[in-house]
Amino acid sequence: MDKIRELETKPIGSLLATYALPAVITQVVASVYNIVDRVFLGQYVGALAIAGLAITMPIMNIIHAFGSLVGVGASSRMSIVLGRKDVVWAEKILGNSMLLTFFFGALFIVGGYLFMNPILELFGASPDTISYARTYMEIVLPGMFFTTMTFNLTGLIRASGYPTKSMWIMAGGAVLNIVLDAIFICVLGWGIAGGAWATTISMASTAVVAVVHFLQPKSFIRFKKHAWTPKVYIFRNVLLIGLSPFLMNFAASFVVAILNRQLIHYGGDLAVGAIGIVNTFGSFMVMFILGLCQGMQPIAGYNYGAGHNQRLRQVYMLTAKVSILVGLVGAVLAMGIPRIILRAFTTSDELLDIAVPAMRYLNVMLPLIGFTITNSQFFQSIDKPWIAITTSLSRQVLFLVPLAYIVPPIVESIAGSGVTGVWIAGTISDVLGAVLAGALLWSQRKVFRDGYVAPERQPRKELGPMKE
Repeated sequence: MDKIRELETKPIGSLLATYALPAVITQVVASVYNIVDRVFLGQYVGALAIAGLAITMPIMNIIHAFGSLVGVGASSRMSIVLGRKDVVWAEKILGNSMLLTFFFGALFIVGGYLFMNPILELFGASPDTISYARTYMEIVLPGMFFTTMTFNLTGLIRASGYPTKSMWIMAGGAVLNIVLDAIFICVLGWGIAGGAWATTISMASTAVVAVVHFLQPKSFIRFKKHAWTPKVYIFRNVLLIGLSPFLMNFAASFVVAILNRQLIHYGGDLAVGAIGIVNTFGSFMVMFILGLCQGMQPIAGYNYGAGHNQRLRQVYMLTAKVSILVGLVGAVLAMGIPRIILRAFTTSDELLDIAVPAMRYLNVMLPLIGFTITNSQFFQSIDKPWIAITTSLSRQVLFLVPLAYIVPPIVESIAGSGVTGVWIAGTISDVLGAVLAGALLWSQRKVFRDGYVAPERQPRKELGPMKE
């Protein structure tokens, strides 16, 4: 319990460092799974393999979205109830989140195998790339169940006071993934199937280690018999908070599908491959920001539930400043040395010529993306799901989808390149998303005021049917 009490006593700066550093490392490590596959495939298999893998990324993001739906919702809710010193409720959240993980895991595995070809074609697979994409998905799909379990449990490990342990679990899986990629792709020559096997085995291993944590007597929150009883109010609370990252990831996958179709129309398979490797860099930088925000989440949630509004403001402001700074570093790198960075993912000069301008257009607004993500994650942490949902969806759904159809033909008529129009649409949507995020933050500024009483500080009966 001492690990939890420090959330309301330790200075915000050192507290955020304690929680954010492991979370940042965890997020960066998580991105290694995809980055390593792309590096090995780009260097040892070829450009079409990269394009095939790019087709699978939005599908895998949908699966990750289910992991976020449960994992982020459960960890955010656990932080709030621990702020109320309610350990029994936290244990129920742990057990019920696992029930949700099993349900969604079965759903996407069965659905994925039944409709694999139509799904791959929907996300832009061509006759030249579908064989690569199908080979990868057939192997990695069962492993995605372990991915969602890992995301759920490592988030709960962090929320219950073990941020460093959460980091080491994910780091161990990433190291294993790198080793297996080298063996399966480089040594054994298994190609894209080797990358899939490496990812699947690695994530299964991390899931087992995460489960063991909650079975140990010394763990603050553990699996207990009463926690496995299904509770509708817990399902509702977890899913409502987790709806924001779920819809963000889910929508992002379909936005990628839309962009892939536009890119095939204006530039062909290599344009799809280009956005695949460019998004790898952007995702890597976003992982830093998400890790920082995940470090903020238990601090913000706990202090919101405990009524410490000044500490809530301090942790938000510090997180926002660092997120913007990280985005600025990413933007400078993308604008200054794009070809050097992208060379790690491909040896094809033709692919690089397409990817370099994409790198600049799609990453120049990373500081604004950092601001938008921080706001979305903050509202999610303090149980304001609908504001979090609006903030997270604005950039990609409200703005990017229509702009992806409006801007390319205009740019093509002026400059002769519809592909450039797709990149410009991304830049404009980043700006508009940040403006909306700022407006929504201003509308909720009352949460930082002294004397504001959060709903979580009201009697339990007002929060839902908590009686057994």
